[in-house]
Amino acid sequence: MTIYNSSSVQNEIEARYEVLYCSAELTGSENSIIIVICLNIFIAITAVLGNALILVALQKDSPLHPPSKVLFRCLAITDLCVGLVSEPVAITYWISSNRDPWNICTNTFVTNVVLGYALCGMSLLTTTTISVDRLLALALGLRYRQVVTKRRTIILLASLSAMSIIFSTIYAIHNQVAITYVHFVTALCLTISTVSYTTIFIKLRRRKNQVQAFECPESNGYSSCRNLIRYKKAVNSALWLQIALVLCYTPSGLVIFLSTETPVTSSLVQASRITTTFVFLNSSLNPILYCWKIKEVRQVVKNLLAKMWCL
Repeated sequence: MTIYNSSSVQNEIEARYEVLYCSAELTGSENSIIIVICLNIFIAITAVLGNALILVALQKDSPLHPPSKVLFRCLAITDLCVGLVSEPVAITYWISSNRDPWNICTNTFVTNVVLGYALCGMSLLTTTTISVDRLLALALGLRYRQVVTKRRTIILLASLSAMSIIFSTIYAIHNQVAITYVHFVTALCLTISTVSYTTIFIKLRRRKNQVQAFECPESNGYSSCRNLIRYKKAVNSALWLQIALVLCYTPSGLVIFLSTETPVTSSLVQASRITTTFVFLNSSLNPILYCWKIKEVRQVVKNLLAKMWCL
């Protein structure tokens, strides 16, 4: 394990992580980089194709509430951008870091971090918004459709997107501010999501006798019970998206934290590549979770694939 102790570089650690992460002494063997690049090419292709299918599926008529469709569409667009933009930049950075053309490597490193913070931060904020949306649907009942509208959802997502872009671009000026923002937002989002889903499951547990349709009387209450069953499935779908995001993002968060608290080593640089791959993997997993857990989306995707196969 190599520790880069050059005094001229150590003086710049707080302001220029790209100098260390582009050091040929720390980037590791070429074979390990090739493996990571091949994995990420595959992930990028599946992310683009999968999320393109989901976006087409969400355009079709479905029972999904319009604000929920906006949230899922935003998440799919973000994941699509990861495959189209963020992945190619990351691959370019990894290639240039091994070849050591510093003028390319440092620029692509900063671009990679800015794009990663913007897109991955938006994914985190969107999934957190989905958890709050599911809680509001349960807590507000009939008032939900009046309070949570498509227009308000779009305004909220636009505001969150602007915030992600602004704070991610700050990295190019002062990386410590951007990293502090990432730590704060990540902790806040995970806390909000945990509280939301915990509250939801407590409330659903209290109503478990109503959730089962066969226990409902053939009366006006039957429709209410069917709505609760549908709601429970929607919460289950959103929860799987949240679990996938946490599992894929947590290792990267730990590496980012270690890079700010300890000297940068070759092992840390290689761990950064691996954990970044896990983050990108989330963009390929989300379309699978859409199709697996959301019946309406799954059926539309099946129809689209059937038509494509016939062609």
